[in-house]
Amino acid sequence: MPKVLLLSRQPLATRPLQKWLDRTADDIVLVTTPKAVAGSEQVLADCFPHHRLVPDYHSWSAEQAAEEAAREHDVDLVASTSESDVLRAARLRARLGLPGQDGASASAYRDKVVMKQLAAAAGIPVPAFAAVDSPADLLDFIDVQGFPVVVKPRLGAGAEGVSILRDAADVSAFLGRQRSSDVPYLPGQWMAECFVTGEFFHVDGIMRDGRIVHAWPSQYNGGLAERIRDELHMSSVLLAPEDERTTMLMRMAAEVVAALPGAALPLAFHLEAWIGQDGVPVLCEIGSRAGGALVAETYESAFGIHLAREGLRAQCGADLALDAQPAAPATAVGWILLPPGHGTFVPPAEPCPVPGAEVTTLLEPGTQRHGVEHVTDAAASALVRAGTAESVRRRLTELTEWWHENTAWR
Repeated sequence: MPKVLLLSRQPLATRPLQKWLDRTADDIVLVTTPKAVAGSEQVLADCFPHHRLVPDYHSWSAEQAAEEAAREHDVDLVASTSESDVLRAARLRARLGLPGQDGASASAYRDKVVMKQLAAAAGIPVPAFAAVDSPADLLDFIDVQGFPVVVKPRLGAGAEGVSILRDAADVSAFLGRQRSSDVPYLPGQWMAECFVTGEFFHVDGIMRDGRIVHAWPSQYNGGLAERIRDELHMSSVLLAPEDERTTMLMRMAAEVVAALPGAALPLAFHLEAWIGQDGVPVLCEIGSRAGGALVAETYESAFGIHLAREGLRAQCGADLALDAQPAAPATAVGWILLPPGHGTFVPPAEPCPVPGAEVTTLLEPGTQRHGVEHVTDAAASALVRAGTAESVRRRLTELTEWWHENTAWR
């Protein structure tokens, strides 16, 4: 196994890297945070003796510390576990002269303007869009396209910072949030695009060198920005093999992966798209990492492959456990995130009675919450299996009704 510099801010308690990777003590130089290893100090000492703890993970100094560690240990590869590390990992590879996803590929999979420019040039449908480097850019776009308009960070993830502008008052509100925004109001940071009406889908899998190795599409129950705004549950169901949208979305995913600069080593990917009344898929975005929420666990139930684990192992030079496209999922499966409410959490007193549902409560009884804070924020999550995709949808509806009838926020 090659020696790998691994960037990860994921807690070792929930992302057991020592179990996912081979020979970690000798071959992995882990760059992480004190918070990520809290409670796992012995695992860190035993499995990652060549670690570097950085207190401010997203700072420039952390990237400098990562390069120093890479040079000290003469690493062969750079790997990462989060979307926020994709660009810095590419920069490190360039500085160190190492293989893997390079800057052009990383930018295409992170910067939504670059991404959509490349997709549009390849003939893939995308919403009308524009970079927003000043207030005038936003106002010019609205003058041409009209309302509603979506404004989002170009390097954002998980619908964070996304605003839907429906009138002039919304524009003023967006511009007025400059001082409180986590994303600076500076050139290269923001974009605008037309609001798309349609059903929302995602395609997940493994890609390599500009082609898909294996993948499968799923359907969300709604938009992610709307989930945060309206504090709704979020769910997704794998599409059936015979669903005509399965073929349509798989074709689109292949076209998008071919249109963007590839990487020789395999990477997980997560693509999102709408399908409107005209039946044409429209690209929302694609990331060169595994999907969040329970996407990886759902894929594992269907195909035996945990996408986050498989993608990380591939970055570290391991062979793929699955290297061909399955004809169909082994079982119909979906997932759901049930939202936190407002008040003190009182969970259901009895287990969930819905067949095929595996519910995990994520909050302790008595926890105080004030609604949904980010797209994957949840009081409980569940995987749901059934004989067909339609049966999974029905069971998700039953589970949601049971949860709301038996959960209190006092």
